[in-house]
Amino acid sequence: MQLVVSKKTKRIICTAHDKGKTHDFKVFTKSKLPLSEKTKVKADSGYQGAQQLHSKTELPKKSSKHRPLTDKDKAANRKLAKERVVVEHVIGKIKIFRILTERYRNRRLKHTQRVRLICGIYNYQLK
Repeated sequence: MQLVVSKKTKRIICTAHDKGKTHDFKVFTKSKLPLSEKTKVKADSGYQGAQQLHSKTELPKKSSKHRPLTDKDKAANRKLAKERVVVEHVIGKIKIFRILTERYRNRRLKHTQRVRLICGIYNYQLK
């Protein structure tokens, strides 16, 4: 599941999801989310390759066996994690509803509607 959360208001702006266990980046490309060039996207390492689709995408730096992270890269990763923690907290609050964490055994057509209702309840609770 993919959530777009406003940094200032912590409100869920939109959601996207796909059947079963689908990779985050695949959900992102399938959703065809219309992003403005001014919009900054701060994503986790599951969105490798998003820079080709949207130029203002920030991803954490990854280390490799032959190229460890520098202190500057580690600081940048920490800064990005501090900004992304807002989204992670929203995801945690949404996952209180077990429909998102466990196997969904009802009609597939109703799943999207129910996820949107849960997000609406969360947004309403913020007031």
